[in-house]
This record gives sequence, structure tokens and C-alpha cells, in this order.
Amino acid sequence: VPVAEVRAQLNHVLHPASGRSLSYGELAKAAAKLPVPDRETLKLKQPADFRYIGKGEQGIIDGWNIVSGQARYGIDTVLPDMLHAVVARPPVLGGKVLRYDAAEALKVPGVVKVVALKSSPLPADFNPLGGVAVIARHTWAAIQGRKALKIEWDNGPHAGYDSEIYRAEMVVSARKPGKVVRNQGDVDAGLDGAAQRLSAEYYAPHLAQAPMEPPAAAVRIVNGHCEVWACTQAPQLTRERVAKWLNLPEDNVTVNVTLLGGGFGRKSKPDYVIEAALLSQAMRGQAVKVTWTREDDLRHSYFHTVSVERLEAGLDTQGNTVAWLHRTVAPSIGATFGPDSKHQMPVELGMGVVNVPYAIPNVRVENPEAEAHTRIGWFRSVSNIPRAFAIQSFVAELAAAAGRDHKDFLLDLIGPARRIDPRDMSDSWNQGESPETYPVDTGRLRRVIEAVAAEAGWGRDVPKGHGLGLAAHYSFVTYVAVVAEVAVDEAGKLSIPRVDIAVDCGPQVNPERIRSQLEGACIMGVSLATLGEISFKDGAVVQDNFHAYQLTRMDDSPREIRVHLLSSNEYDKPLGGIGEPGLPPIAPALCNAIFAATGQRIRQLPIKDQLRKD
Repeated sequence: VPVAEVRAQLNHVLHPASGRSLSYGELAKAAAKLPVPDRETLKLKQPADFRYIGKGEQGIIDGWNIVSGQARYGIDTVLPDMLHAVVARPPVLGGKVLRYDAAEALKVPGVVKVVALKSSPLPADFNPLGGVAVIARHTWAAIQGRKALKIEWDNGPHAGYDSEIYRAEMVVSARKPGKVVRNQGDVDAGLDGAAQRLSAEYYAPHLAQAPMEPPAAAVRIVNGHCEVWACTQAPQLTRERVAKWLNLPEDNVTVNVTLLGGGFGRKSKPDYVIEAALLSQAMRGQAVKVTWTREDDLRHSYFHTVSVERLEAGLDTQGNTVAWLHRTVAPSIGATFGPDSKHQMPVELGMGVVNVPYAIPNVRVENPEAEAHTRIGWFRSVSNIPRAFAIQSFVAELAAAAGRDHKDFLLDLIGPARRIDPRDMSDSWNQGESPETYPVDTGRLRRVIEAVAAEAGWGRDVPKGHGLGLAAHYSFVTYVAVVAEVAVDEAGKLSIPRVDIAVDCGPQVNPERIRSQLEGACIMGVSLATLGEISFKDGAVVQDNFHAYQLTRMDDSPREIRVHLLSSNEYDKPLGGIGEPGLPPIAPALCNAIFAATGQRIRQLPIKDQLRKD
């Protein structure tokens, strides 16, 4: 029939006149023989005709299985004749086993074998840490066998790592000049000539991803072919590294990705999968599942970096910011992959420090050295977390010093709507996107601030002991602003009646999932801001379970989270990210609200018990 008589709908080509139809599958072979048409010749469906995109009515396809307990995660994997293993790993990065005695472990009913795993030389990369593995008929026996091991450790070069000592060292570095990574104008002259000069230092500790499901992987090797079942965020990388460790061609490794019981960056590193592969190899290919306990997860993660952020600024007689100096001191993710990586990589510097889009004539950003003493890895929102905390807190301090409303001061600091090439701010990374397609758009940043302020009733009267706090941040090519309302009672107890979040992520494919991501980011952000801290003593992690590394419970969560989506129906425009951008503004919004409620500045995370008691 003539092409004008047919139309495409729901995976079929329809001929309305006769009621006949052909599925795309029936047409696929013939379609494959046709040349690919030029993009400019395509006539795309108009947004008015969208059936799903932008409607926000699509549920999660496996949602029912998840809530009913039928979903299968990595830790749920069961294979025929499968053995179970846990590993005693060096407590300090770079440590190794001097000697061990497995006699008592082998007496535990169900324990089959004890296997020494070779320690990997530093830098850590994605390699397993080594140690001693206990293989058993079930996980409980393996855990009891591990407890019975007698191990003497050589704790290696990082045995002296102490969080308090290291923090003091970072503060010293932050007060000295460092490697200049952005420089415009004359900051020294601007500061010297300012009518008012302010400085502040902000500290954010190491964090652990602590996914609900700890790392787990099962591996079996049959006739030279390795098959993996794992809760991994990086199956390609997992395949590559397992093949390397087993000395197999990559084509001989298959990775089955299970549901992920949380990841936040931790499960992008396949060290736990390599452990399972090595233990299966040690058992002549028999299936072995390695399970990490919560203690393993918290002690041996790839931690979010610790940082000290020092900011200085000068204000003129009208309260305008004329100079801005930011020194960021933090061990780099790069140290996990290469020696002597003491400066942050462009990808880290592009996370809210060099690319601050403020209309300030004199700006300098410096990055003093910082040595890593533990494995540093990706974490949801990565370096945007400490940068947003420091910068958005400091802006609030500047506004107070200038006697200005925080929102008005922030908007004036951003300046008029304009599109900035990130390279003009010394950002060579630009979230991994094209700077032409994704310039930094200050008009969109202003828009989310104005929207959240209007929705939250910025400036409204609040009860005694309550305060409103504002913060805004640009990350992963998305613009987010937050207003938090907090209450601090006479005993110093913090509660959060309400959080408003405005987001501009460009065109919205599934608004319901965007809301869910931002609600989750809000809860996680509250948890990190109020409780999250991993600390080190004698080279080892102090926290070992959720009694020490606490997460926000339901009764301490915001009573109400209101998400405001700034709609975009321009589907020809580029899309932004949504999984990570909601997290960074939460902590500074909370801390700014605490100041509004109590007059107390919080410059150190987590907030925990810092609040004064009247």
C-alpha cells in the first residue's frame, strides 16, 4: 500500500483502511537492508503525541518483585554444589599476612578449606586486598571459621593513619599557597583593597557508601570458561579484571548482573568479584560465593575522600564580592590508580570548585597536595558534596556580613543570565559533556533558586527555634536549589519539618523517577550531613557497623519533602543527570537553616552533637 496510508503505533505499522498491521519484528529483516536515513530527514513524533515520555505514570517494572521479596540480588545467588566464603582482609591499606594458623578454623563444622590470598601491591586499583579466606558449606560456618583464625599482620606503610592528625595536616596545607588551578584577575590586590575581608574553613570526613546489600559475588569455572553472578555496577570492567587475574581470554568470562541492592559507586569496583574468581579457581572451578559482612563493607570500602576547604573573600563598601580565593585539600581518587597522585584530577576539580559561575572579577582556586592513606573511590555526587557544603555555607556567611538577604545576595553573586563556556573557568572536564552543548547556564541556576524560594515561602515567619536555609548547586549538567526548614529545641535536638527542592534537568522522560531520586537524595543528604563519618586510628577504620556508622532513621527524616520540577517540553534540548545532583545542596541548606534558627555556624560535618544546648 502507499506509504501515506500507513502509520507507526505501538511497535506496529498499521493500515487503518483495511485494519491490517505488521509488527516491527516482522519487518526487521527487510528494514535491515535499507540504508540508514540522514537524521535531518527524519520526522520525529511531536511531544503532544507522546504516550509515555514526560507523563510520570510509569512504575518500576520489577517493583512488585522487590517489595514482595521475590527479587534476586547478588547475595541471593544459589548454584549447584556452591560453597560459601568470607575473607579476613588486612585491616590497613597495604598490609599483608605475616603468618596465620588455620587449625581452629578447620575444626568449625562446615568449614572445607582455608586459602591464603596474595596481597596486591599498591596502588590499590580494583585489586583485592589479599588476606585469608575461609571456604565452607554455608556462610555462617565461614564466618565462624574466620573468627577462629589466628593471623599476625604486617600493617605496612599506612599503619599510622589517624583522622585527627591528618585533619590538622590538611588545615596547615589549606593555609598555604598551593597549585593554582584557576586564576582570573588579581585576587591578592582584590583582597588587600577590600572594605571587608572574610575567611572560613570547612571540614568533611571520609564516607562509606554502605549499600543495603553488601558486596557479594558467585563464580564457577567450567572447562576454561568463567561465569560470574554479581551485584556489579561495572560488568565490562569486572569481566576485564577477572579475565586478567585468571589469565583467561575475555571471551571466556561471562558476567551475569543481578539486581543491585544499592551501590552509590562502591560496586563499580570489582575487587570482591575477583576474590570469588580466585577462590573458585582454588577449588578447581567449583562454584564459590563470597559474601561481605557489614563489618567488611565499612572497613574495606573505597571511601569518599576527606577534605578541608578554605575560602577567603573580599567585599567592597556596597557589600559586593570583589575577590574570591578557594583552597581545596583532599586526597584524590587518582591515588587509587597511580603513585604520587597528590593533586586532584580535572574530573574532581570540575565538581564545584573551578567551575563556580559567580560574577566576581578576581578569582583564584588552588589545590595544595594531599596524600591518600586509604582507598579513595566514587561516591554518589563525589567531590560535589564537600564543595557545595563549603561554598554555599560561605556564601551565606558573606551575605550575613554584608547585611543582605541570603537569596538576594546569592542571585547578585551569580549575576545576570548568561551561558559560560566551562573552559573559560579552567574546567576541562565539564561533567564529561560537550562544552558547546552543555555550557554553564546561570539563567537556569537563577531559575531554580527563585522557584524554590517562592515554593518554600522564603522570608516567611517561622516559630521560635526554627530557621530557613538556602543552597544551590550545579552538577552533572543539572541545576538544583534547596530550602530546608529546621527546628532546634532547647536541648539541642535537631528536627527537619520540611525540605523544598527545585530542579532543572532539562527534558523529563519520567518525572516520577526524578521525584523519587530527589527524595532519596534528600534523605541520604540529611544522613551524611548529620551522622556520616568514617574515621581512622592506627591505619584502620574505627566504625564497624551501623551502631557506629549511623544512618538517618525514619523519625529523624524530613517530615515533608516537596519536589518542584521545572518543566521543560523542549525535547530537542540536551538532558541532564538526576541520580546525583540532588545530594550536594542538602548539607549546606541544613547548616544555613541552623544558623537562621540558632545563630550558630556549622563548619564541620557531620553535625551530630555540635548544636549548643541552652
